Amino acid sequence: MFSYVKLERRVPSEHPLRAIRAMADMALRGLDGHFAGLYARGGRPSIAPERLIRAQLLQVLYSVRSERQLMEQLDYNLLFRWFVGLEMDEAVWDVTVFTKNRERLMGGGIAEQLLLRVVEQARSRQLLSEEHFTVDGTLIQAWASRRSFKEKSDPPTRGSGTRGRKLLRDTHESTTDGDARLYKKSGAAAAVPCYLGHLVTENRNGLIVGAMVTQASKTAEGEAALMLMDGLKRGQASTLGADKGYQQQQFVEGLRARNVVPHVAEYEPNPRWPNWLTEAERSSQGFAISQSKRKLVEKVFGWAKQDRALRQVKLRGKQRVEWMFRLVAAAHNLLRMRKLIPVV
Repeated sequence: MFSYVKLERRVPSEHPLRAIRAMADMALRGLDGHFAGLYARGGRPSIAPERLIRAQLLQVLYSVRSERQLMEQLDYNLLFRWFVGLEMDEAVWDVTVFTKNRERLMGGGIAEQLLLRVVEQARSRQLLSEEHFTVDGTLIQAWASRRSFKEKSDPPTRGSGTRGRKLLRDTHESTTDGDARLYKKSGAAAAVPCYLGHLVTENRNGLIVGAMVTQASKTAEGEAALMLMDGLKRGQASTLGADKGYQQQQFVEGLRARNVVPHVAEYEPNPRWPNWLTEAERSSQGFAISQSKRKLVEKVFGWAKQDRALRQVKLRGKQRVEWMFRLVAAAHNLLRMRKLIPVV
């Protein structure tokens, strides 16, 4: 019978999962206090939270479509068993038990804490830029259909639109996922039930330093970007690059109030779409550099949506979707850091 140590010896030293496992374990060690508050002292032993999170990281990294398929992989894949921490002859968990334990971690905000610990590791290795950042948002298609939207039984008397105008979100909601909203970006054929995912990346290596999910709306991107910037560790005079969708007076002025220089792409001269940057901001050398770095955050979205969980999230409710979004962000950072850190 193989022991866990013997199973570990069978993994080649140059395998990328070795470095990812080491960084993930370092991040998980800093979460012991959070885990203790989520699990009872008595009763039947549950799935160790460290094992559960490692299994979820595997699901993201290897594009495993469901928890059921993940359990099947763990049943026979020795590499997966080693990464999670299962012994050679240890029984794999039942899929319903696995998902119930995952729900417990979702309620505890563990994905957010995991991302913060991974970012701190990158900072300690001097992989982050502390002054220059990029922000962008993307649609995350919800696990619901357009036909699930029905009229509310008790709509508000005053809507959330201009001058109290009632919008669709005021009068209708999905019976499948009450937090999802019908929304589309410019150029899309039709609105779909979705959320908006927001990322802030640093401009040195494209690592994610902030992630959050909001309900879809026209103002959500700017509001989320300001909230993410408030939570960052950054220098006294920072810059933030963004696309034309962020060319809004309230957003640009909000950045200036936070001592952040706005490097937002501008529209062609048009009275309908005014630009709000000053001449000094648009003509600075850093503006062109920030715009060239915008592709780094686009690469993250491309990676996250290519056969992975964020193409169409299979979880319902904003809290669950945000948990998965931050877990994917942490997995991306681990994969990226593995390439940036030299092998000793």
